[in-house]
Amino acid sequence: MAEIKDPENTIIMETTKGKVTIQLLPDLAPGHVARIKELSREKAYDGVVFHRVIEDFMAQTGDVQFGKKGSDTFNPARAGMGGSDKPDLKAEFSNMSHVRGTCSMARSQNPNSANSQFFICFTEAPWLNRQYSVWGQVIEGMDVVDQIKRGEPVKDPDSIVSMRVAADL
Repeated sequence: MAEIKDPENTIIMETTKGKVTIQLLPDLAPGHVARIKELSREKAYDGVVFHRVIEDFMAQTGDVQFGKKGSDTFNPARAGMGGSDKPDLKAEFSNMSHVRGTCSMARSQNPNSANSQFFICFTEAPWLNRQYSVWGQVIEGMDVVDQIKRGEPVKDPDSIVSMRVAADL
């Protein structure tokens, strides 16, 4: 098991495929890290499906509006079009490269439109560098991320069972 050096800046994401540990990068993207922690503490990500998973690219999740199984607004056909009830975030682009295990915010064409959706890179994706806000890095469980069911959209998708800040466990 990976040693957790900073529990306040570590996320434990339990998925239908297993456990993933993510090191948060508050120095790089303080606003995005704060949002991920806020939504995790509200249990907003629990039950949210991985709605867009592309082989040799990334797994996307985090649509708490339309992607949360069991909620009143769950709509698999619209998963990926929603966010949270919180305001969109200002872009926090950095020189951090998108490599295997990078956690970065999804957004629309507007750079300041990230809200709750995020993706985890399976492989290096240099075309995303300085275009998306990197907020974390998988430090354990990429083998689990690799097992997430592929699709665009995904049929019978995997989901986040729970997502917590390690300090709260």
